[in-house]
Amino acid sequence: MTRAWSTLAVALATLIPNVAALAADATPARELRRFHEIFKELVETNTTNSSGSCTVAADAMARRLKQAGYADGDMQLIVPPDAPTKGNLVVRLKGSGEKRPLLLVAHLDVVEAKREDWTRDPFKLIEENGVYYGRGTSDDKSQVATHVSNLIRYKEEKLMPKRDIIMALTCDEEIIPSKWDGLDYLLKHHRPLIDAEIALNEGGGGTLDKNEQPVSYSLQIGEKVFVGYELEVTHPGGHSAVPVRDNAIYRLAEGLARLSKFDFPIQFNDTTRAYFERVAKLDGNKDIAADLRGLLAKPTDTAALERLWAKSPVYNSSVRTTCVATMVDAGHATNALPQRARATVNCRILPGQPAEEVRQTLVKVMADERITVRATNEALASPQPPMSPLVIQAVESTAAEFWPGVPVIPTMLVATTDGRFLNNAGIWTYGVGTFSGVEPSGVHGLNEHIRVKSLNDFQEFMYRLGKRLAS
Repeated sequence: MTRAWSTLAVALATLIPNVAALAADATPARELRRFHEIFKELVETNTTNSSGSCTVAADAMARRLKQAGYADGDMQLIVPPDAPTKGNLVVRLKGSGEKRPLLLVAHLDVVEAKREDWTRDPFKLIEENGVYYGRGTSDDKSQVATHVSNLIRYKEEKLMPKRDIIMALTCDEEIIPSKWDGLDYLLKHHRPLIDAEIALNEGGGGTLDKNEQPVSYSLQIGEKVFVGYELEVTHPGGHSAVPVRDNAIYRLAEGLARLSKFDFPIQFNDTTRAYFERVAKLDGNKDIAADLRGLLAKPTDTAALERLWAKSPVYNSSVRTTCVATMVDAGHATNALPQRARATVNCRILPGQPAEEVRQTLVKVMADERITVRATNEALASPQPPMSPLVIQAVESTAAEFWPGVPVIPTMLVATTDGRFLNNAGIWTYGVGTFSGVEPSGVHGLNEHIRVKSLNDFQEFMYRLGKRLAS
């Protein structure tokens, strides 16, 4: 999953006063050692699409859970018949059944990582100065290790919650689109195994200021929809020595220039309204707070949004569908007029807005009938989850035990996670995560890392939050 937390952290750090973190000291030393062993095993298991295997990682976690007392009937290793490396693991801790289950989700696969590009081996867990480095340390093996460790801990405690606690470790979250996306596959072929009332997924998390103090904790409620569009112009071409006015590259470039100046309308939903309201109430930059309030009162105030956009692009992406050119490909020879010019435009669509409506808007913005616009992937609707008092209060209560005074802020993720499949299936999904600093975390990039303290705090935070929501 692509995260925008670094820019969000900068935006929030200007608004929220520093608050000292309360160290999580309740995790038994033995449990903490086991947790780090699980984390190390996961990071050092290659689960990339090109050369790795989610099945190997899923099988390793199944062995650990079986050793902890989970019966074979409580665990299912589900491998698509035509994809032997795309295995998924589903485990159930049985409760009393008084309430519908709680689903804990995390993905095993990671983005590609080339050793020659990294400072350290991406598939060796390396600790330096209180920081773990390695592919997947943040996205998403920290969450996988947390869920596995906590399910073992619950089993050892003989926990009998009111809800079954289901854990789903899945593959191919990072591949869009993929016919083997784990959650999509499980919903289509094994829905009873993961059917639940609520789910916790990645997508949220906390921000630290430059002094390593917690600034805020974001609870993800909803996410935008990922759709790619291909724009294309064709032409008979010819010799470059005799140019003509009708050039495929120029026509496409002019259309993209129009797109660069176009903005979709501002739209709030329950989550983004709550986000703007909570941030505006915090002490900090008065000008930013005034613009936040002004935009809430008058959603057509584009000047206020422009000023906020200059502070952080997350503000704009939170209240608008966005479409941006990401790739271009044109021509076939240095001495020939181009016969074809293509561009890829990546759109992140607000929940509830039809993808076809966005495509038609792009056609109008291009203002050129020679520029064709087609979607390159199916747009899966991702309904906005409700602002659940059960979930929000549980997160707030648990966060207060760790980070007193640090606000929990409902946030719509401007990127995309597998939560879209669950929300579309009526399993309301909420995003949590670890604390990270204002610097880039290396997610999807070089030298991905996570703070050891953030990892430890998250494991204990999720242990308590899972018990709260399940009991």
